Order: sequence, then structure tokens, then C-alpha cells
Amino acid sequence: MMNWNELKAFIEVAETGSFSRAAEILHLTQPAVSKRIATLELDLGLPLFDRIGRHVFMTEAGTVLFPRAQSMLQAKKDTRKLLENLNTRIDGRLRMATSHHIGLHRLAPVLKDFSSSFPQVQMDIRFVDSEAAQKLVLDGTTELAVVTFDPLKQTHLTYHAIWSDPLSFVCSPEMDIANKQELKLEELLKVPCILPDLDTFTGQIVAQLFEQANLKLHPTMRTNYLETIAMLISIGQGWSVLPSSMLNEEIQAFDVNCNALFRILGGITHPDRTLSNAGTAFLAILEQHADRPEKHTRF
Repeated sequence: MMNWNELKAFIEVAETGSFSRAAEILHLTQPAVSKRIATLELDLGLPLFDRIGRHVFMTEAGTVLFPRAQSMLQAKKDTRKLLENLNTRIDGRLRMATSHHIGLHRLAPVLKDFSSSFPQVQMDIRFVDSEAAQKLVLDGTTELAVVTFDPLKQTHLTYHAIWSDPLSFVCSPEMDIANKQELKLEELLKVPCILPDLDTFTGQIVAQLFEQANLKLHPTMRTNYLETIAMLISIGQGWSVLPSSMLNEEIQAFDVNCNALFRILGGITHPDRTLSNAGTAFLAILEQHADRPEKHTRF
């Protein structure tokens, strides 16, 4: 019968492609790892790895077992956490992710309130793009994330909507388009523009607007850091679409004949993952800062 230690060894060898590296990660000797794999192969009656020279490759049986082994170990962790959550203590480490922009402009008061209420919780925050943060929640690497929501509504996640984030077409006050009234989308195609990658959530919102008008966007420059876009706009390098909260004397909004654009920002969690007490408490604090753009939804 398979045991947890054998599955852990199998997963580490599969992920690293190396018995020696797996042994280092598991703090075991290489013969100990080899023995666990051999025991698992004997139990299953099939080889899980081919060893060719110094390289290790999963067999067909190994490839089939790999995702199931990951699910089994995650289920074990979730079960342990569920039992631990019977205890009402709120402490330990909270792993979460957020985007750079939300971290700079939205999250400070939330983190301040949470840390004041639960000083015994150690925060472990990864600052990545919203798309990467969503993937971390999907694959179980992190408990929760505070991000820009996927406009295509990624399946199998629970969305906790917190803020509505209006977007504006922006440029430098010195650009000709700054003072024009009701510009058409097709007119903007003649002017340089700076946008996030069009496969990012914010980029998709803008690209969809143009696609609905049968127009194709071709950004002059692309960067996923909205603060960098703001700098480039302020020196007259083109137009962009930015959160209205970023408007200042160097960046002004201009009128475009189209529907208003906005993003939804908030927390995302995996419905199949049991949150720690710290994660549940963080979501409760996050809720207190909501402007409630919409109800919580599982897509």
C-alpha cells in the first residue's frame, strides 16, 4: 500500500528530474529515496522512472500517477488544516499574493488593520502580476490573493469583490488629444499608445473594447507596471488606460466615445482549499475595506 513518504519522494524526483536533488530537498540520503521509489514501484507493479545515463524520465505510469499523487498529498494537508482549524488560535504564517499596483495603492490600510488585530501572524506576501497571483491560488501554492479580477472569469475560483476601479483614457496635458472632445476609438489608433500586455487582465479589458468595434490595437510600448506607464504618459510618449485614481497634474483624462471602463479588485480563493484561521481572518478584514462593487461569486 502506498504511503505518504513514498509519494513525497516520487513527487520530488518527478519535479526535479533527479534522485540526488530530491534527497537534498527531503533531507534524506539518495539510497533512501531510491528505496522509497523502488517500494512504490513494487507495490504498483510498474516502473515509474526510466534512468538513462544521468537523466531521469517519468514512464507512462509515472505520468499518470503524478497529478494524482499531488492531489492526494494536498488532500492530506487540507485535512490536517481542517482539523487544526478546530482550534480558534489565529497565528502562524499566512501565504498570500497580490499585484504591485494593489500593494502600493490599496493594501496598506488592510495590512495595517490585520497586523494590529493579529500581530502573531507572520505575513508571507508575494508581489507578482495578477495573472501570476491567480495561478498561485489555482495550483494551491498560496492560500489567497488580492488581485485584479479576470474579465474572462477563470473557472473554479471564488471571487471576493472588494473595490470597483474606474479606468480612464489618459495622456499628458501637452498632447493634442488632451483637449479634443469625444474622440473615436479609430482616431486613437493613429496615436502612439502604451499599455500592459494585452493578455493581462487589464490589457484584455482595453483590447476587448477595441475588438467590439472591429478595431485591432497595436501598442507602441508595453509594460505591466502601471507606475511605469504613468511616467511615460507624463512625458508625452502616448496615451494609455489607467486607473482614474492615478490622475494628477501630469496625467489627465480625455473623452472617448465609448462605454466606461472599470476593473474589479478583490480577493480570490480556491473553493476546494480549506483556509487557515489567519486566511479567514484576513478576508474578514479585507471585507471591512470593501466598497462592494458586486456580491461574492464562484465562477
